[in-house]
Amino acid sequence: MVFITTQVLLTLTLISYMLTGVITYNNYNLLMEWSITEISNVSLVIPILLDPTSCIFMSTVLTIATSVMQFTKTYMANDKTTDRFVILVLLFVMSMMFLIIFPHTIILLLGWDGLGITSFVLVIYYNNAKSLGAGMITALTNRIGDVMLLVTIALLFNQGQWTVTNIWDKEIITWTPVLITIAAMTKSAQMPFSSWLPAAMAAPTPVSALVHSSTLVTAGVFLLIRFYPLMNSSTFKISLTMIATMTMLMASASAMAECDMKKIIALSTLSQVALMMFTLGLGSPEIAFFHLITHALFKALLFICAGNLIDIHHHSQDLRLMGNISVQLPMITSSITIANMALCGFPFLAGFYSKDLIIETNSMIMNKTNMIITLMFIIATILTTAYTTRFSMYTLFLTTHSPAPQYSNESYTQIMSISALTFLAITGGALTNWLLITPSIEPNFSSHMKLLAPIMVSIGLVLGYLTSVDKSPAPSLLTNMHCYMWFLTPMSTHLSPKLLMKIPLLELKEVDQGWSSIPSGLLLNMTEQSMTAMKTQNNSAITYIACITMLTAWLFMSV
Repeated sequence: MVFITTQVLLTLTLISYMLTGVITYNNYNLLMEWSITEISNVSLVIPILLDPTSCIFMSTVLTIATSVMQFTKTYMANDKTTDRFVILVLLFVMSMMFLIIFPHTIILLLGWDGLGITSFVLVIYYNNAKSLGAGMITALTNRIGDVMLLVTIALLFNQGQWTVTNIWDKEIITWTPVLITIAAMTKSAQMPFSSWLPAAMAAPTPVSALVHSSTLVTAGVFLLIRFYPLMNSSTFKISLTMIATMTMLMASASAMAECDMKKIIALSTLSQVALMMFTLGLGSPEIAFFHLITHALFKALLFICAGNLIDIHHHSQDLRLMGNISVQLPMITSSITIANMALCGFPFLAGFYSKDLIIETNSMIMNKTNMIITLMFIIATILTTAYTTRFSMYTLFLTTHSPAPQYSNESYTQIMSISALTFLAITGGALTNWLLITPSIEPNFSSHMKLLAPIMVSIGLVLGYLTSVDKSPAPSLLTNMHCYMWFLTPMSTHLSPKLLMKIPLLELKEVDQGWSSIPSGLLLNMTEQSMTAMKTQNNSAITYIACITMLTAWLFMSV
């Protein structure tokens, strides 16, 4: 079934690429209406939107899904429920298509909820307590966003709006942009909803490569891009910029203290999604979407390469037990190096074009009143290069400390799963730049602004090398703070349930065990008295029946 699914996804990918070429070359914005049924004068019509944004994102999702299915052949070769896994992945891709090409609010909700449900089922794919806990925190956090989206749809319906494309013509209730932003923050794991993304790494690695790196977490960003004409308030932009900057700094600092390979990549994804939110706060949705596409390509490649390393190391995810991969696995080493360089913004790779635009846009827009945000942004960007360098040093170049023997084996299936994404990680930035970004929105900067990006990358390289070589222990409080994601993890998993259960506990003590209820002694006394009364009533009834019977018999005998 995996082979057939891979072929179907490959066919759909090729079709989507041809459609994307036609739409973007001619700059079409096609809005087609599919009439389902008509009853009297009421018609059910579903709109389908094909524009460069939706076509490029659809092609990216299908490309990653095809590569993940190819990777599934080796990673889950010994799994007994592979067919169920394939069906769940296809349901996830279908939900993503609903979100992308259908601008109808009800179908948007179907796709949004479909993403949440399939993500929950995929996270609990392995039946153990850890997966169930991760799935519950994922589902409950995302339900907050689902409720916000439901209220948004109710507000839009109150104004007679069903289609996203015709919202901009009328006045919108003030709360609508706030609710959409909260929904996007929960799906994209922004603070304070960040703890579910590293926890969701309990899912199989192909799920992480597709769901939690390039599609699900970017759904919130894509929703904000679609609704961006509503977000004209300066308060909204400042708030989103501050939250995104704090999330970016927190994720980058936590990745420096993490040793689980998949969680490091998840925190890297969180940092890059926060960078997209930061760009939206700056007022550049085109550049945010540009980085969304390029990030999806090299981050999915990084996850697939990490999955191959985890498979080779007998499903051990500890970064400290890996090493010396560059000698054993040349193709995987090349791909993981290209992905890491694209993440750092190495010139002319996929991440360079979008990250360079974001850094220069931030340098141009931010003034002295935003110096703290600018400083946090610079530190987070430096730490991005630092944890990427640390990741590469541990996995590729340092001596391995794994107790189990390793077998260097690169199969044809593994090479095919990373070859397409490797090519796109090199050329995807330039291709998307030619298709999407026009020279009119590319800012012109002075020479000292151009030097800011390479300076930050150089400082990050040095810092990452020093932290991977230096084994001296860090301060315990600082390490714990970063390992717990600035204590967001215990607050989400321990403090929040305790606070939420406090009110039911007080209600139990007040109503069932307090003065408002009948005391237990009085209740026992009343019970005994009621039993005595029942016995008395029973005896009285028997006496009454006996008297009536005797009277009836005497009258009968007298007659």
